[in-house]
Amino acid sequence: MLITADTVVTGEQILRPGWIDVDPRSGRVRAVGSDRPSRPVDPDAGDLALGAVTLVPGFVDMHVHGGGSGTFGETSAEATRTAVELHRRHGTTTMVASLVTAQPDELLDQVAFMAEQVQDGLITGLHLEGPWLSSRRCGAHDPGALRDPDTRELGAVLRAGRGTIRMVTLAPERIGGLTAVRQLVAESVVAAVGHTDATYEQARAAIDAGATVGTHLFNAMRPVHHREPGPVIALLEDPRVTVEMITDGVHLHPALYRDVTHTVGSDRVALVTDAMAAAGMADGAYRLGALDVDVVDGVARVAGTDTIAGSTATMDHVFRFAVRSSGADPDTAVLTAVRQSSVNPARALGLPDPTLATDAAADIVVLDDGLAVTGVLRRGRWVVEPALPSLVGQPPEPAEGLVH
Repeated sequence: MLITADTVVTGEQILRPGWIDVDPRSGRVRAVGSDRPSRPVDPDAGDLALGAVTLVPGFVDMHVHGGGSGTFGETSAEATRTAVELHRRHGTTTMVASLVTAQPDELLDQVAFMAEQVQDGLITGLHLEGPWLSSRRCGAHDPGALRDPDTRELGAVLRAGRGTIRMVTLAPERIGGLTAVRQLVAESVVAAVGHTDATYEQARAAIDAGATVGTHLFNAMRPVHHREPGPVIALLEDPRVTVEMITDGVHLHPALYRDVTHTVGSDRVALVTDAMAAAGMADGAYRLGALDVDVVDGVARVAGTDTIAGSTATMDHVFRFAVRSSGADPDTAVLTAVRQSSVNPARALGLPDPTLATDAAADIVVLDDGLAVTGVLRRGRWVVEPALPSLVGQPPEPAEGLVH
């Protein structure tokens, strides 16, 4: 299947015009180029000449709790499938399911169930956000279930995951925090610093112990102070660390995104949604773990409080927000956002490189001139079939779950 477009952003470079040759049987890319394709476009063979669109690698969301009314951790295959399908339609071709804080037995049940969903190919892996978090920075986590990391419990959880747990977020200042970081790294699991009241020195110690990710930088963290820089500065200044940013227009001011990208470069930021069940849904009442959540004007908060409870965004939304907040020239802004929404999160979790290149997975998102998703190819099969140029210009169908 040959796909041509005015612009192809591979993750490494921008090709104009560009083409991608896909083998639908293997679900992999045969070749990518900007010169003349090896053969002419043949619509009868499934080829597509898409014209004035941009092709980018499929989005990789390393921090997502659900969507479309479904929540990961419900121990319901239908809930998992609902969330996955919602995010796939918005361009996320690879996602790691995030689980929130739970009591010990419930956590084991959730991990064991979600491990089956990974093995079935619905999701790529698991991310445990808690329960080993700071009570002072717990955000939308059940404070009654927070606890210090225990080597026996952590070992039991990892065994229940059967190799599917990709990342664990914890507060390193808790008793046993640094031991837990070392235990995770020894099991080839990414240790992430988040929901933390750690000092600068405590965060530095966690990084030296092997932590390599900062979970949703700035959010649910001790803020920067001129005499106590805290975890934010420790995470930013170490080149070993990738920092998540929720660029949904709610969690962060665009100036912070610009400043962090300028400070650390395009290769150390990973855009994430932190989406919960309300992503793609109307305002209303929802649940996140043990907590009630109210969504008003697309913003999720713990019921009766001002505490933000994840987001209602999808990856295409955070991608567009990053591009528009960049302040860089359009090509640089798009290429940077592609790296931050695909290449960087995959690298941070040790996943296959999503850069569009020979023998890579055929995961492709088609974007119109407003960066809205008009097509999604996953493993060589269309999840959302793109409109042909002759149909472009007709009024698009309303996008579900338009937020913010």
